[in-house]
Order: sequence, then structure tokens, then C-alpha cells
Amino acid sequence: MLEQILCIDDDPITLMLCKKVISKSSFSHEVITAQNGEEALHHFNTLKYTNDKNKRKPELIFLDLNMPIMGGWEFLDHFTSSDYNEFNSAPVIVLSSTIDPEDLAKAKQYPIIIDFLSKPITQPMLEYLKKKIGI
Repeated sequence: MLEQILCIDDDPITLMLCKKVISKSSFSHEVITAQNGEEALHHFNTLKYTNDKNKRKPELIFLDLNMPIMGGWEFLDHFTSSDYNEFNSAPVIVLSSTIDPEDLAKAKQYPIIIDFLSKPITQPMLEYLKKKIGI
């Protein structure tokens, strides 16, 4: 079981569903959320500058692509930069409502992305991911 997962999505229903499905499946102890990429980067910046030795870093990120303020691709461009080296070893799973072939091709350009799945998140999806990431 993972300690902490970060779900980045602008839809509150998707975030609520993520939390419920993940908690029921014993996939992670804690699910934190951000409503866009900017909010997620702010979370990592807060972690970066805190002196708390017990700070938890997300071990996995579920990322939506189409969000206002800062979308998934822009988040990835920032997150994979050297500014976030302390955190960007966390694998990313794109969780999107569209399966655009261009998005799938673009996702392959980011080694941090380990899968591209369709919303909504489901129990069988989490079982598949448990096997894939070895938890």
C-alpha cells in the first residue's frame, strides 16, 4: 500500500470518486488533491521549503490533462524540470476523459508517465496498477 497519492483534477466529483475508490481498495493510506497544475506545484513548493523532516511526498500522481489555470501538460513541463528533482521520481498516471491519439503520443515523450487511463478511476484499474507498480 502506498503512503500518499496526489490526484490533480479540476472536477470535484472526479476527486471525490478518486478518494472513495482508492480508500476502498487499500491502494493508499492518504489521498491529497489539487484542482489544477498550479495548485499542485504550490503543494510541492510548500513541501520543498518546509523544515518538517516527516514531510510526506506523494508516491504516485493521477493527472488530468484539461484543466483551467494550469493544465496537465504545463504541470508536467514544470514538474519534470530540475526545480522539482526532489519530487519528480513519483510516477504519473494520466487519467483523462479523452483518449486523443495526439495526447497518447505526447505522453510517451515524458518518461515519468507510466500509464494513460480513461476516467473514471475504477477498482479493476487500481488492481491493474497494483501489479504494474508492484504494491
